[in-house]
Amino acid sequence: MRSMTPLLAANMLLSISVLTVNGQSVSGGQVLASRLTDGQAIFGIFSGEKTAEQGARVAGYADLDFVFYSLERGPFDLPQMQLYMDGMGNAGRTHPVVLRIPPIRDDRQGAHVRAGLGIDAGAVGLVFPHVESREDAEFAVAAVRTKGPSWPDAGAELLSMLLIEDQVGIDNVREIVSTAGVSMVSPGPGDLRQVYSGDAEKVETAIQTVLAACKEFGVPCGITAGVDDIAERITQGFRVIILTDSQALAVGRRAAGRTN
Repeated sequence: MRSMTPLLAANMLLSISVLTVNGQSVSGGQVLASRLTDGQAIFGIFSGEKTAEQGARVAGYADLDFVFYSLERGPFDLPQMQLYMDGMGNAGRTHPVVLRIPPIRDDRQGAHVRAGLGIDAGAVGLVFPHVESREDAEFAVAAVRTKGPSWPDAGAELLSMLLIEDQVGIDNVREIVSTAGVSMVSPGPGDLRQVYSGDAEKVETAIQTVLAACKEFGVPCGITAGVDDIAERITQGFRVIILTDSQALAVGRRAAGRTN
């Protein structure tokens, strides 16, 4: 992990997304939590290039709810994430950032440390990939809560998203989703395609298995979607949509009845 200069470290502590709603300042995490509490769908987009210039471009998507920023692979470069967030801010709009960290199974202690550093750097939510068990889910919830209450707790400013991307996770989906304190759960279509050797029917069955568990336990379910399938996914009941195409944002908001 690249070390931070004292100035960058200080700037990171000031980079948490703050928005104004009805004349009051609220954190980006609180806005997302409020929308989820109200039963609304929320829309994020993959960060794209991890540069200030790309951050400025993403800031132009006025109706976006959050940015999905992944540091699952490669250097865990939080200073670069801060520059990306600065790019948004300098362009006049800072969307809340949800950060994907490396899998818990690879290094549990490292995952705990990275979770704390990511939140300190300004992320309002953490994404935990390849969650396989209730134990993993409990670890993820605890890692976020060390920095404050996480949704669905009252007054939450932070969120956790668990990705189910392996057969063992599908097998254990009900115990994962029913873990107390989990904010959101999402199947990972890309990894599931590898698990099922590209069998589209099996992949969709796994996706629907995760969605059914989320509905059973009242947990918002996420999915990636584009222009061609976003309306269908919202109709099916997915509430946390990660866009594969910026043009899908208007289509998705219309399908979800979002006007704010």
